[in-house]
Amino acid sequence: MPATATGIHHRSYASELSLRHTRAERLRLVLILLALVAVPFVVTPYWLTIANQIGIAVIGAIGLNILVGYTGQISLGQGGFLAVGAYTSALLHIRADLPVPVCIALAVLTTAAIGALFGMPALRLKGLYLAIATLASQEIILFAVRTWDWLTGGVDAISLPRLEVAGFVFRRDFEWYWIIVVFAVLAVFTGRNLFRTGLGRSFMAVRDQDIAASAMGVDVTRTKVLAFAISSAYAGLAGALMAHYTGIVTWERFTLDVSVLYLAIIIVGGLGSIAGTVYGAIFMITLPALITRFGQDFQSVWPQAAEKVPAVQVIVFGLVIVLFLIFEPRGLNRIWQRMKDYVRFWPFRY
Repeated sequence: MPATATGIHHRSYASELSLRHTRAERLRLVLILLALVAVPFVVTPYWLTIANQIGIAVIGAIGLNILVGYTGQISLGQGGFLAVGAYTSALLHIRADLPVPVCIALAVLTTAAIGALFGMPALRLKGLYLAIATLASQEIILFAVRTWDWLTGGVDAISLPRLEVAGFVFRRDFEWYWIIVVFAVLAVFTGRNLFRTGLGRSFMAVRDQDIAASAMGVDVTRTKVLAFAISSAYAGLAGALMAHYTGIVTWERFTLDVSVLYLAIIIVGGLGSIAGTVYGAIFMITLPALITRFGQDFQSVWPQAAEKVPAVQVIVFGLVIVLFLIFEPRGLNRIWQRMKDYVRFWPFRY
C-alpha cells in the first residue's frame, strides 16, 4: 500500500477539498504547467506533432479509464466512439455549416448518447461477455460508417477545411498545440474532480461490488449507463479534435487496433488513475515514435532498418503490455508513487 503523508492538518473545508495539499505537490503542478508552456518552443516540429497526438490520446484514454478502471466495465469499443465523435463533428461542419466549437459540442453529446445506448448490455453482462458486446459495438459503428454512403461517404475520406476563428486560420501544429493542451488539461481536471463527487464514488462502489452498492442505495442501472455515457463523451471530444486537427476523417483511423491501443494506455499507466492515464498516453505514443526515429537514424548503416520498424513496433507493443501485467499491474502511476515515497522517507525505507 502507498504511504500516506502525515502532518497535514486542514483548518477549512476548502483546504481539505483542494487537489494539492503539500508544497511539493503544488511545486510539481507549477513545474508541469511551465513545461506545458515551454514544450512548443523547445521541441522540433516532429515531436510537436507527437505532443498533439499525446494530448488527444489523454482525453480519449481518460474516458476509457473512467469506464474500465473506475467503474469496472471493460470495453473494447473506444475506437468506434472516437469515430462517432470525428464523423459527427466533420459532417455537421461540412453539411450544416455550423461553427467548429458548436460541432465539437454536438459531437460530444451525440457520442455520449450512443455510448449510453451501447452501454445497455452492461446491465446484464459482465467480464468477457461485456467485452465481446463492446467489441460488437466497435464493429457495428465501423460497418455503419463504411456502408452509409449517403451520410458518411462510405470508405472515402472526408476532407475538412482548416479551422478558422475570427479570421485566424489554425494551420500549424504550434497553433493546434494550445487548443489540444487546453482540452487535455480540462479533461484531467474534470476527471480528477469527478471522483470527488457522489456520482464518481458510486462508479467505484459498482466496480468493487455492485450488489453491495445496490444495498447501500446506489442505482446500479443508472450508474452503469452514466459511466458509458461519460466515457463516450470523452471519446467523442477526442475524436472531434482529431478530425479537425488532421483535416481528414476516414474509418481506417478507428479500427480495433485503436481500441487496443487505448486499452494498453490505461493498463500501462494504471487502471483507476487519472495521472496514470497521462503517463500511459505519453509512454505508449512516444515509444513507437522513438522506434521510428531509431530506424531512420540507422538506415544509413542498415538499409533494411526502416522496413523492420512496423514489426519491431508490434513486438515492443505486446512485450510492454506483458511485462507490465507481470511485474507492475498497477502501471506507471504505481512506479511514480514508489519513487515519491522513497524520496519522502529517505534514508528510512519504512
